[in-house]
Order: sequence, then C-alpha cells, then structure tokens
Amino acid sequence: MFRFVVSPDRVLIPDLAGKLPGRGIWLSASRDVIEGPRGKPASGMPSGVKGRELVRAIARAARGPVQVPPDLPVVLETALIRRIGDFLGLARRAGQAIAGFEKARDWMRTHPVGLVLQAADGSEAERTRFRSAVPEAVPVLDPLTGAELGRVFGHDTVVHVALAPGRLAGSIAIDAARLAGLRTDSRRETAGMNDATIPTGRA
Repeated sequence: MFRFVVSPDRVLIPDLAGKLPGRGIWLSASRDVIEGPRGKPASGMPSGVKGRELVRAIARAARGPVQVPPDLPVVLETALIRRIGDFLGLARRAGQAIAGFEKARDWMRTHPVGLVLQAADGSEAERTRFRSAVPEAVPVLDPLTGAELGRVFGHDTVVHVALAPGRLAGSIAIDAARLAGLRTDSRRETAGMNDATIPTGRA
C-alpha cells in the first residue's frame, strides 16, 4: 500500500518511507486505485486521478478538501524507481549485491541469496538461463531496466543482480511489489483506502 499525508496547505503528499508525521491516508498499490474509478475525471481534478468517488474518499479521510498532485501515478512510479536504486546502491556498497551473469551465479554458490533482480528489458532466454541457478524459494523480480540497474553498478547495462538476505533486500522487494501493482491495472471495484495514524517504521 501507499501512505499519504496532507501538508499544512492541504496538498496530498506521498510518504513512501512511512515516516512523515500526521494521520495517514492509505491507498492500495494498484494503478486503478491511484487513478480512481474509470470514467470522466472529477471537476477540478488533474487528469491522472479520476473519479468523484475517490476524491470524496480522500476528502473524508483527510477531514477536508485536499489538492491531489497532477499525474500522481507517474510521481509514485518515479519515486519508487529512485528508492529501489538507492537501496540497491546501499546493498552494493555493503557487499550485499553482486551484478553480472557469471559473477552473480558464482556468488550464489557460496553465499545465501535473499533476492534476485533481473532487467525488465533483458533477453528472456538469458534471464531464463540465469534463473535455472536460482534457489526455488528466492524471489526473482524485474522492477528496473538494464540501464537503471547499470547506473547503480557503474555500467551501461546490467541484467542480473543477486542480493544477500536482509533489510535492504526486503525493502527492495516491498517497493518492487508496489511498483508492479502501480504498473498493473487490475480494474478492481474497491479503492482499498483507510484512514489511520502513522505506524512507526512501516515502509
């Protein structure tokens, strides 16, 4: 789920780290929820957030009118890609992430693995060949492109990354799941929103 808070000037602010003070407004990590029900955009709302029903629900949760940023799905997607890259950079510097087909496969033979990342635009045949060496219980995710992975490791492109188990791998997996939900239009009927105080430490 995504947590939002309302700023003093009544603007809806994404709180992906779950650390901003104030009452939280939670939306399911699904594009149709973030954009609102299909149909004509509510009057005065930006084109990226549709549906009077969603607008009313946000206003009820925030206990008053709220200004929703334009292109909210794009804002969230950009922020998630940046967060995943930041977490991956921390894992690389801590010696918890290894990139490259042979290097990552060799590393997995002697180290525990908590997560495998593959470039979303990598060769499917090569990705399949790499996955044959990944333990069955290890998640394999593809939230970033080869160029986005490459920037973290100082290369033009990277297709395969193995990560050690731990907090950083867990944080990447959570944000990758939220990103996948945001990129998927499930056409669900419910908005999956509730109003709650901040849960300390939740991402």
